[in-house]
Amino acid sequence: MSTSDTQQKSIVGALELCNLPDLAITSLHVRVDSGAATSSLHVDNIEEFDKDGDLWVSFDIHPDIHNVETVTRRQAKVLAQKRVKSSTATRERRYVIQTPIEMAGQRWQIQLTLTDRSEMTYLMLLGREAMAGRLIVDPEFDYLLSADTDH
Repeated sequence: MSTSDTQQKSIVGALELCNLPDLAITSLHVRVDSGAATSSLHVDNIEEFDKDGDLWVSFDIHPDIHNVETVTRRQAKVLAQKRVKSSTATRERRYVIQTPIEMAGQRWQIQLTLTDRSEMTYLMLLGREAMAGRLIVDPEFDYLLSADTDH
């Protein structure tokens, strides 16, 4: 990799904030995990439905980590379904959606698997497929993109 390749990338910490504008989520705390290939989002009450011949899902999310009582219903077109090995080494089938993410002053499309992360501290895990070509992780730090803001 040349120096010019790394100069185009933003350095992020182990924890960061992101926006998922199509899901109307802002300032979501995410765990940045270069060990995970895929990104995942904690959702509840997933229900399949058909929309114009395509498979869609509706689901509940808690957009505010500080107020779990706040629940919002969202929906997204299913891009795929895949079997994923979770952090507890169990295999599960997950819906995959595609949605834009906003981080580091950029906006790009990522794939997210929808799962129950209620046992995890953070509602979203950002994996390496979503970071490829855009972000470099420095796990020694948290919130490098917003170091001068309050968390």
